[in-house]
Amino acid sequence: MKILGWTCTLMFLLSVGCSGDKPTTAGKTGGPAPKFTLAWSEYPSWSVFGVADELGLLNKDAGKQGELEKKWNVDVVLKGVDYDTCIQLYGTGEADAVCITNMDVLGSATSRNSVAIFPTSTSVGGDACVTVGIDNLEALKGKKTYGLAKSVSQYAFERILTARNLNPKEFPFESMDPQAAATALQTGNDSIKSIMVWNPFVMDTLKKVQGSKRLFDSSEIPEEIIDMVVIGKDSLGKDGSKRFAQCLMETFYTINKRMENPETRDATLVALGAKFSNLQLEEMKQVVTQTKFYTTPAEGLALYKSDKFKNTTMPAVVKFCVENQIVEGKATVGFDKADSQLNFDTGLLQGLIDGVESK
Repeated sequence: MKILGWTCTLMFLLSVGCSGDKPTTAGKTGGPAPKFTLAWSEYPSWSVFGVADELGLLNKDAGKQGELEKKWNVDVVLKGVDYDTCIQLYGTGEADAVCITNMDVLGSATSRNSVAIFPTSTSVGGDACVTVGIDNLEALKGKKTYGLAKSVSQYAFERILTARNLNPKEFPFESMDPQAAATALQTGNDSIKSIMVWNPFVMDTLKKVQGSKRLFDSSEIPEEIIDMVVIGKDSLGKDGSKRFAQCLMETFYTINKRMENPETRDATLVALGAKFSNLQLEEMKQVVTQTKFYTTPAEGLALYKSDKFKNTTMPAVVKFCVENQIVEGKATVGFDKADSQLNFDTGLLQGLIDGVESK
């Protein structure tokens, strides 16, 4: 990618504090640093981990440590790949942890018990149906919409139609990689006039295609689409796994502090944009209004403890995904229930707030 001004921006960010690429050493907890892998893809709140590598908070390579890896005495390997590959790596156990949504993880959790350790953001317009030559839902009826099947795209598409008292079966959804779908619409493919994708593909398509429009988006289903970091229950059984979890948490909240600090906000947004499809500052300012970050541990904890999220939202998400065959089986979902296939755990977030370090 060619990033105008990126070199200067990176130098500025690095001047804030960076530990460099040094060999793995034992941290204050003593002993060698255990290795864990996080799979992440380009989405606003997940690109944080790519920026953390640039800043030296983490080091993406095995056998090397960033500043926070040293603090927590862990070796975090970052695998920045496309979203579908992230899900595959996590599902096969090739990644200990993954950046994933609350509905996409339902499929993985049926075969690999999973622990949602903290939310990173929620979509409030970052997922959208973008069309060309189709100005309303009546005109969309019977025409194919392209997006990644059995993912948040299909969920958002069908859930919003249902919320508008429409029958999703009258609006066919065809599976296609989101980047391929966006490219097809942008290059004038006559057979593709409607796509359901997430940012940056939404913004990129609207910018490039004259006459394209946002037909509807995830702002109609607030706080239903939750972006999270999830760790396999099997990985949480490894030595140092809780330190790994808290290292990821502190990394995420450290970048959020930079975004909230007027002196580093713009530079941090530009750095995120460099990881997030080469979006520039003004575009990133729009992105973070459509993808609301949970900027502190307290905000993440509030979501997981919310009666609405626990008793209304997640049961409805599970029911919808099962009924619409977005997932093949029904995962058991619990909150601080270790025997659940998908467990929303508050202990690690609370520990970070209380300053309690895990072993």
